[in-house]
Amino acid sequence: MIGHTLAAVGRWMKRTAVGWLTWELTNSTSWLGIVAFADLVPMMLFVILSGAIADRVGLMRIVKLSQILSGLIAVLFAVLIFTDLITIEAVVVLSLFFGAAEALSQPARMAAVHALVPREDLSSAIALGAATFNASRIAGPAIAGVLIIWTNTGTVIAICAVIFFVFYLLLCTIHMVETATGQKLTLALFVDIWRGFQYVHGHPGILFMMVLMVAFSFFIRPVIELMPGVSGQLFDAGPVGLSLLLGAIGAGALVASLWLARRGEMAGLTGMVTVSILGCGLALMLSMVMGQLWMTVAFLLVVGWFMLVGNVGAQILIQNAVDQEVRTRVLSLFIVFAHGLPAFGAVLMGWMASVAGLRVTIGSGALLMVLVWLWARPRAGNMAAILERSDST
Repeated sequence: MIGHTLAAVGRWMKRTAVGWLTWELTNSTSWLGIVAFADLVPMMLFVILSGAIADRVGLMRIVKLSQILSGLIAVLFAVLIFTDLITIEAVVVLSLFFGAAEALSQPARMAAVHALVPREDLSSAIALGAATFNASRIAGPAIAGVLIIWTNTGTVIAICAVIFFVFYLLLCTIHMVETATGQKLTLALFVDIWRGFQYVHGHPGILFMMVLMVAFSFFIRPVIELMPGVSGQLFDAGPVGLSLLLGAIGAGALVASLWLARRGEMAGLTGMVTVSILGCGLALMLSMVMGQLWMTVAFLLVVGWFMLVGNVGAQILIQNAVDQEVRTRVLSLFIVFAHGLPAFGAVLMGWMASVAGLRVTIGSGALLMVLVWLWARPRAGNMAAILERSDST
């Protein structure tokens, strides 16, 4: 929990600094979308493979390697900024490398929860992990915003590098029972990946959750990457406004994750995930019609709440329903749909915002979420009977 929290704070500090650096270099919503795409697209390209690798070589080895790579990339990023050699093209390339390092460990980090806690504590453990992540979503942008004002983006990213190396050292103190098969890394990996796809396609409950995550990824999640533009273009609030907007989403998510951890039940979770689709859409629409920063911040708190309930609730239900032998591979697909697809959504929304404006673009995505809810609502009851079973393996 300590290491995960530190690393998450570092990642949000890095993302905030890179987002503001991008805005300073370009003043372009399109470039914000492109940089977000570079950061997130490795979730599409590498995470499925990393899930299959973790099933064979072990969870902790993959997570440790990821932290070393993240630290080294952050060091290079900071050096380029300090030497005034940074360009928007370099930002895109380094964001791509950093996203690849992050994608390497994501399935293993999620699957490790099952190895560290008993089954009856699974829901609370996943929600507590989300709480630490979302506490960092508040702390990271806030810290980064203050540091950018006092110093510069290079200092922020250099501090992130130190944080990633500290997390690696903490990982070295953890001992857990691995479920890896010890097989060699051969072309049979791709057979394993295909079987993961088949499993998801043949499981109606997990497939339902994946569809909802695709909706979040295209219509809601990319909004986070557009927040530098919202702060700079709509409110002229600079890095302080950016910290407030991102912090509001994080604060709402933090409260929701603590509530989910306290709740600790599977029953009713499918319905809550479905309702979160509607809640996100309505709150995001209202946030975009407000002309004052503090009112937008208030509605983004609600967006953060429902976004967390949808994402973490879906992860809990999938972890509860999936078979052990395909867990990491299925979680890697969840990461693709929940955290990788926003890369494409960010590029699309960034381009649309440059043409139609930020308010129209974000509001349109919110409206589409309401339509997705109309599709999902009549199906939620049947899916709950599959996903919330207590006898799943």
